[in-house]
Amino acid sequence: MSIDWITVAAQIANFLVLVWLLRRFLYRPILDGIDAREAEIKNRMQEAVLAKEKAQAAEQEHLDQVRALNAKQSDMAEAVRQDAETQRDALLDEARKRLEKERVAWAVHLEEERHKYAAKLQCAGGGALLSLTRKALSDLADETLEGRIAHNLAKRIEPMAEDLRVAAGQSKTATVTSQGKFSQSARDDLTAHLQSVFPDIPVQFETDADQPPGVMLRIGGAQLDWTVDGYIDGLSDLLDAQLAAGVDLKMAST
Repeated sequence: MSIDWITVAAQIANFLVLVWLLRRFLYRPILDGIDAREAEIKNRMQEAVLAKEKAQAAEQEHLDQVRALNAKQSDMAEAVRQDAETQRDALLDEARKRLEKERVAWAVHLEEERHKYAAKLQCAGGGALLSLTRKALSDLADETLEGRIAHNLAKRIEPMAEDLRVAAGQSKTATVTSQGKFSQSARDDLTAHLQSVFPDIPVQFETDADQPPGVMLRIGGAQLDWTVDGYIDGLSDLLDAQLAAGVDLKMAST
């Protein structure tokens, strides 16, 4: 079998021409379309990446704004809470002070009322006691209270004579003051005792309605009180103790 090299060369030439034609008119447009499509896809992917980055940035900004808003809201809530606590403490402190002030004022008022009541009881009790004493002395012994006080004062002057002389100094008069008038016998008795101690000093008698029942003797700078004040004070202490006991009993019963 013989080979026709001319035919083979013609077939090869035809094949090469076919390849060139296919490459020139078929493959090139397809490859160009593929390249354009790849470039478009690449551009779109880049745009998508940029859009994603913008979206992430916007999301981060939104999250930052939310965090800032939450922090601001938390700060505002804390400020409101602290302000409310401050106002609450101020109101409670004011209320405590007002209650303490009212309690002190009420205690002072109660103490004043107790003293007024005790003073009234003391006055009434002392007056009643003195009236009963005067009446008993008058009815049973035909004596006056001032007379008996003067009689006892006269007996107690002698032990204090030296001290009275020193305190009297150069005084020339002894003054005896009482709430009521002395009987003549009481005056004579007291004058005799005083002049036995102070023979050169005259004795004069005066009355003072504001003076407590009893006798006050003044010689110069010396003054000797012999009154019922101490007994009235004792009565006052007794009344105070009874009132305090009454208050304690009321508190215990409540």
